[in-house]
Amino acid sequence: MELIRPDINIDFVGKRKYAYLLSLSFIIISLVGLVWRGGSLYGIDFAGGTVIQVSFAKPTDPGKIRQGLTAAGLERSAIQRFGGEGENNYLIRTDLAGPEQGNLQDRVKESLEGVYGKEGVTVERVEMVGPSVGHDLRQKALLAVFYATLFIAIYISGRFELKWLPPVIMTAALILGVYTLRVVGLNIPLLILAALLIATALCWVLKLKYALGAVVATIHDVIITAGAIAVAGKEFDLTVLAAILTITGYSLNDTIIVFDRIRENVRKGRRRDFAELVNGSINQVLTRTLLTSGTTLTTILALFFFGGAVIHDFAYTLMVGIIVGTYSSSFVASPVLIEWETRFGKPRPAQGKK
Repeated sequence: MELIRPDINIDFVGKRKYAYLLSLSFIIISLVGLVWRGGSLYGIDFAGGTVIQVSFAKPTDPGKIRQGLTAAGLERSAIQRFGGEGENNYLIRTDLAGPEQGNLQDRVKESLEGVYGKEGVTVERVEMVGPSVGHDLRQKALLAVFYATLFIAIYISGRFELKWLPPVIMTAALILGVYTLRVVGLNIPLLILAALLIATALCWVLKLKYALGAVVATIHDVIITAGAIAVAGKEFDLTVLAAILTITGYSLNDTIIVFDRIRENVRKGRRRDFAELVNGSINQVLTRTLLTSGTTLTTILALFFFGGAVIHDFAYTLMVGIIVGTYSSSFVASPVLIEWETRFGKPRPAQGKK
């Protein structure tokens, strides 16, 4: 099935400098959003504490709810609307956990009934996660993304460059270093950021160009997707983590499609300019890319609009990740190959010369 005519030649590569600026802008916005949200970014799974879902018989607002929580001593809790339009559901988040939780459900209900009446409020559920459990889950989530990125480097190197030993040695060294520094007590986010930067530098030094492109694109996708979660005011919980890990695999799959065609064309047309070859390869798989991304995105949009509040954040994360992942295959991963080839590649004779 051809959505786009076979002879199309969109100049993706020629626009890569604009793509660099666009990606850099989104990354800066994402990092600012992540720093701005700080600890409020984490959901109950990672932050610890207690979340209470409350439904009201009539429309209300967070200010009035906060007033109703004063009697229970929870007026400083975070209050967030939950569900779609017309659903008067709210989530009340507090840092109380363990022994402090006590009869929290009864206290909240009695306190709110003082404002809304006995028939005006219903406590739907109460969930509690201890702070130590939340901290442990947060560390494991970061490590999961880190290890996924490293194993992507191994696979891409073996798949496209037939180099298994250098990336395996690099990964083993990084895993050992991360484990050692964890024992020492270094902050996990800073540790993983440093390790990813080192891994990227090692891919460049070891001349693992395909692995470098895939790793840079994966880091790009994860940062922007996480930033979209922060800027949209959503929370990072286990379902969002699952979506981010799914995105790393999806982005890799789309990148492999482009890389595979580039490798085939390198074998067929060694005398072509490499940038021209890469651009032609992207155009050749454009129909497949759009079909794959389009059908997947259609399903995610259905989940986003009709799946309900429980999986709304999961669908939102996947939606952003698919769009960014499709973009990065053509405008991030492939240009990295061009930049590497420009500096380290063997000079290619002009077409037509022997």
